[in-house]
Amino acid sequence: MSTRPESLATVSDIDCTGCVALVTGSTSGIGRVAAHALGRLGAKVIVHGRDRAAGEEVVRAIHEDGGEATFVAADFTEADEIRALAETVRARTDGLDLLLNNAGGLFRQGRLVEGIERTFYVNHLAPYLLTADLLGHLREGARVLTTASEAHRGAQLDLERPQALDGYSGMGAYAHSKLANVLFASELARRLEATDRSITSNSLHPGFVPGSQFGRFLPGPLAGLFRMLDLVPGTSSVADGAAELLHVAVSPDTEEVSGRYFSGQSPTRPAAAARDREAAVRLWRRSAELLKMEEPLSDVEAPPERPPSAS
Repeated sequence: MSTRPESLATVSDIDCTGCVALVTGSTSGIGRVAAHALGRLGAKVIVHGRDRAAGEEVVRAIHEDGGEATFVAADFTEADEIRALAETVRARTDGLDLLLNNAGGLFRQGRLVEGIERTFYVNHLAPYLLTADLLGHLREGARVLTTASEAHRGAQLDLERPQALDGYSGMGAYAHSKLANVLFASELARRLEATDRSITSNSLHPGFVPGSQFGRFLPGPLAGLFRMLDLVPGTSSVADGAAELLHVAVSPDTEEVSGRYFSGQSPTRPAAAARDREAAVRLWRRSAELLKMEEPLSDVEAPPERPPSAS
């Protein structure tokens, strides 16, 4: 059986000709494999990453397979570079059909970026800003998907946490940012629906993928152990992870699905903290404040507050 992700996602027969796709974090790991697959399916792919040489290598590989791709560099710890990425996409294309917010990381050392903890900035605020800047460029029928993680189940939203490094834990910061990913994707879906735009927004867990280079962010001994897990049955391959992205991005089964969290190529119930509508609204508004930007889709009313539970 083919190990190509489009086969694993059963979308090999999908024709993406004319479709424009931006895949962030696509110079390595599941982003790279998903970008290559979208190129094979006929999409015009915008490859993103920090490393220009790596990005150009991905573009060459897509071209060699008969696809069409370009590379745009942007550092997701720099708001100006994120905005420049969006501006470049708008300038080079007539519209965007797929926005795969896939870039992210887990960092050993705590560091502030513009006064904000780096993991939260890169994993949540960067895609929030990029998506906001591209909202007007998304075509009707476009799909936005955000790579989250089952790690979100270990977190509770704390909007004070992103501006402090006290008691920093790399995994704790990562889990908190992944909870933000799920909340962001569902709130974006709610606001898009309220504006009557036929654009979907979903989040997903790509699986436990040792080959994704995620382990490079872990301390030395753990990084080696993570690489060894690539041989353990039950872990996902990079192709499996990319297939999760492709299923949500191009499958007919997900064409009209929005506001959901996917795992194992199926809508899955996320943690209770990720289903808190009021928390999603608070996160949405606080994210704009932290980025010192106008709140996107701000004219959409907040959902009614839930009545207090009976004692």
